[in-house]
Amino acid sequence: MLMKAPDAMSNDEGTPVSVKIRERLKAARKRFNANDNIAEFIQPGELELMLDEVTEKMQAVLDSMVIDTVNDHNTDNTARRVAKMYVKEVFSGRYVAAPKITEFPNAEHLNELMIVGPITVRSACSHHFCPVIGRIWIGVLPNEHTNVIGLSKYARLAEWVMGRPQIQEEAVVQLADLIMEKTQPDGLAIVMEATHYCMAWRGVKDMDSKMINSVMRGVFLKDPNLRREFLALIPQRG
Repeated sequence: MLMKAPDAMSNDEGTPVSVKIRERLKAARKRFNANDNIAEFIQPGELELMLDEVTEKMQAVLDSMVIDTVNDHNTDNTARRVAKMYVKEVFSGRYVAAPKITEFPNAEHLNELMIVGPITVRSACSHHFCPVIGRIWIGVLPNEHTNVIGLSKYARLAEWVMGRPQIQEEAVVQLADLIMEKTQPDGLAIVMEATHYCMAWRGVKDMDSKMINSVMRGVFLKDPNLRREFLALIPQRG
């Protein structure tokens, strides 16, 4: 008796696409937390099927909230709009591969502090899926072996990392790891300042509170003068 190949079994009709993707992740013993990228486990065409699946389940949420999406012209397509927003926009950093970044050798042997920012970033907290809107400043101290990337590429990397349900502290660490891997500098410093709408929109409803955190790598950890220079050169926040 012939057995189905694993790929054929995973493509059985009637199995939700989310189940197929989850099975691949578990078979590879890969984590799929809210802020993980799982693009390599999604096959061509499956993101559209996921969009359909999320639409159906979002419609069930609206039904359970007793919202008449049949007769209310304002919500008759809300389930699809919300599904598209999550899958294709605000959480796309989970489902698409990292942006292609062209790296160049440090031909001029640059070794002075470079700061990029403020970069506006948009994310969502993984506790309530409420928006997190903020700014990031990135400081890099290159060496002669450092790979040089275009200024806009820092923004693209930040957008990709932030495009997932995130905790701000973890997001900045993820971004630091990614930039260190791409550029191999002597030092890296990142400061993020953000408004969390899980505090502003709900809960204590405080519109003025912000969270500020930083990650320091390499010489920024060892050299307090360099760290002070970086922080002093960041424009006044607020």
